[in-house]
Amino acid sequence: MINSILPTGLKCLQQNKPCFLGSPQSATFAVDCGSSRSISGSDNTKYQPDDANLGAASYYITGDPTWGVSNVGKFLDTSNGSYIIYSSRQFQNTLDSELFQTARMSPSSLRYYGIGLENGNYTVTLQFAEFDFEDSQTWKSVGRRVFDIYVQGERKEQNFDIRKAAGGKSYTAVRKKYIVPVTKNFLEIHLFWAGKGTCCIPSQGYYGPAISALSATPNFTPTVLTAAQKNSSKTGVIVGVLVGAAVLGLVALVGLCMWRQKRRKLLLEQQELYSMVGRPNVFSYGELRTATESFSSSNLLGKGGYGSVYMGKLTDGRVVAVKQLSETSHQGKKQFAAEIETISRVQHRNLVKLYGCCLEGNNPLLVYEYLENGSLDKALFGSGKLNLDWPTRYEICLGIARGLAYLHEESSIRVVHRDIKASNVLLDANLNPKISDFGLAKLDDDKETHVSTKVAGTFGYLAPEYAMRGHMTEKVDVFAFGVVILEALTGRPNYDSRLDEDRAYLLEWIWQLYEQNHPLDAVDPRLVEFDREEVLRAIRVGLLCIQSSPRQRLPMSRVVSMLAGDMTVPDTVTKPSYVTEWQSNSSVREEALSASPILSSIIEEGR
Repeated sequence: MINSILPTGLKCLQQNKPCFLGSPQSATFAVDCGSSRSISGSDNTKYQPDDANLGAASYYITGDPTWGVSNVGKFLDTSNGSYIIYSSRQFQNTLDSELFQTARMSPSSLRYYGIGLENGNYTVTLQFAEFDFEDSQTWKSVGRRVFDIYVQGERKEQNFDIRKAAGGKSYTAVRKKYIVPVTKNFLEIHLFWAGKGTCCIPSQGYYGPAISALSATPNFTPTVLTAAQKNSSKTGVIVGVLVGAAVLGLVALVGLCMWRQKRRKLLLEQQELYSMVGRPNVFSYGELRTATESFSSSNLLGKGGYGSVYMGKLTDGRVVAVKQLSETSHQGKKQFAAEIETISRVQHRNLVKLYGCCLEGNNPLLVYEYLENGSLDKALFGSGKLNLDWPTRYEICLGIARGLAYLHEESSIRVVHRDIKASNVLLDANLNPKISDFGLAKLDDDKETHVSTKVAGTFGYLAPEYAMRGHMTEKVDVFAFGVVILEALTGRPNYDSRLDEDRAYLLEWIWQLYEQNHPLDAVDPRLVEFDREEVLRAIRVGLLCIQSSPRQRLPMSRVVSMLAGDMTVPDTVTKPSYVTEWQSNSSVREEALSASPILSSIIEEGR
């Protein structure tokens, strides 16, 4: 049906709101683009025909409806106005050559929609074959079809060239598979010509995206029925009624009520996630349980205050880290949702990437990218195999600083992490640092008073104004970063009870050496070689970050400039008042702790 006005019940597409929200109609569809009849593939997939006569700005929606297609754009100076191209040749690299003998083409923007799909993760398969640009040794072979591929609004391929992907061959099938989430019963596949490639070879009107077939299949067991299943089900119901209508009807009614109640609860929980910016992938509990081998202890990566983290392998081959929130954790659904929202809205090479989440049951789960070399604290203080030299440590500190500068000053939202520490910095295969664990992160709102009645964080990394008065700004993270950079160059934690009193507290010891003009004595003994100027620069930057007053601390953008050598580091640094008090009276520390229940509880939790 090609109309200027959408059919009844589908007007929601004009408002960018998917149809059948919460009322799925199907869980799969497949389309043979440009074909006039149905085709069954070698894998028994039934491809529906798509021969609608689309114009420069038009669309087509199936009568079910299960899918639709729209086109925008007009070919330049072409005598052939058709948007469907044909070939009778046999195609290589496929058992379904007939699928590729037709293709739908667009001069600008071609979109296919899955309508009324059941929510969950789907495998979207796009099939292409180039047969307009020959690979023969003629002038026609110089043509290039280049376009971008988006699925669910995310660019999957940039400057995609069908023939190049096929090894430079025409009449050769190319398949692209993507695992994508359907979160509002709606799937969008968008092929977009960005102006690259050729527009006039071999003749006018043969450029822009082209696709031969596509399909979407669920990675879960669907609860909705296909048309054939519905007909079979009706027959079964009639027979059942004749045999024992009363008994079966009662059982069905009870089961239906329980199913609807459970599904309603699940939909409400999922809707909470779908409303968040970024709409992360939603995994099923069974999928993650399989990936982690039932959360086997052999896959345990570590435990923290909020639960355990396991290594897992998804069905698409990705290795992930699955964070399991414990039932006794202080991080409830609110903090869990905050972590999803925050990390979904920020993207940076020095921030851990979130793949998705799961809210089923009593143990919510977060799925992150897996970082092979674990946390920075294990690399610095543990007995691991990593032996970080000084250039590597310096680059790690610079990477952490860049990640924080992005959160504080560069992202579309300002974020205060509130729990920067060595154990919350993870290292990838190339030892690039990535900030993790956004459970305590807070979106920074200039209208707020920045005073928190509940202090959260880890002892040893807490800024004085935050620990004592609950005053929270991005300078809280700056203080914590200062502690981390000093830990990195000394190779020891900020507090070590095994050391003598005058060395147990890192900040106090560093200042003592700095005042005695022996700052390099603080360098980790394992660092046989190091750049003296870089170490001195790192020490001064660290001391500037741990100043008593937040106003005296550097913004993270200046920290990055100083560490990168783009800005001079001051030669003189003011000693913080809290260090002076510690050194003048060592008993002040114990008195302060005993007088402050907040600090005492934080110390116990940190230990």
